[in-house]
Amino acid sequence: MTFSFELFPPKTDKGMENLRDTIGHLCEFRPDYFSITYGAGGTNAGRNMDVCRMVLDAGTVPVTHFTCIGNTREEIREQLRSYLDQGVDHMLALRGDLPHGWTGTGGDFSYASDLVAFVRREFGSRFEIAVAGSPEGHIQCRSLEADIAVLKQKQDNGADYIMTQLCWDMEQFKRWLDAIRRAGITMPVDVGVMPILDQAATINMALSRNGCVMDRDLCRIISRNWIFPNPFVSDPSDAEAEDKKARFREEGMEYTIRQIDTYRTLGIGGIHLYALNKWKDVSEIIGRSGMRTRV
Repeated sequence: MTFSFELFPPKTDKGMENLRDTIGHLCEFRPDYFSITYGAGGTNAGRNMDVCRMVLDAGTVPVTHFTCIGNTREEIREQLRSYLDQGVDHMLALRGDLPHGWTGTGGDFSYASDLVAFVRREFGSRFEIAVAGSPEGHIQCRSLEADIAVLKQKQDNGADYIMTQLCWDMEQFKRWLDAIRRAGITMPVDVGVMPILDQAATINMALSRNGCVMDRDLCRIISRNWIFPNPFVSDPSDAEAEDKKARFREEGMEYTIRQIDTYRTLGIGGIHLYALNKWKDVSEIIGRSGMRTRV
């Protein structure tokens, strides 16, 4: 089973310097790769390359996110040649989140499946290509069945493996895993795991982008530690706010560890842990789960 982290390019020079230190600490767990995001519409693409170089310098494999948004065929060709010249030959092919107000990608490709086919046609086997999988169905797809059909198309077009979106509904994940196998999808599945550490961030991640289910155990953790008037207020009136934040972090960490335990029993290809550019929290999760030890 593979083990990996997701990072994002910081917007400041100080953040970039801190990230170099974070990568060093996370490399103590011998990850198989780091995936590196960039912003909607390709923003932060330059810093994405900088982070890829940091990962290469640390002696491991960078997997760059790469989206269709705003990209013509020629621009994609040139950008990917640049990645290859820098030694980056692993990518996660995505449509990408549309910037606010956009109704389409604004580029030559509307779907990640088209991007996969193009990369295979232009570069052959020079790239290892991951694609996204949505155990609950993509928020913009008309049905789970349609979403699985698209995933099969990505495989047919040349994708190598799947990185999943976060999923806290474990029964739904099991149903999805069975369904994609019945559909003839044989690609390994690396499961994206979002650590539960902050109440507002958890709710925002579930509802603002993914439309995913927060299961009863997670909802109970949120309810037990609810910060009044709500967790999105920067200066809450709740006198117990700091204690609740600490309790939520501890209960959320235990929830994340139990989720990892369940995933590990299902025959998945790997665990892909969203590091959130922090090493202390995820190091504690890794250590307490027992799934990896430091070198």
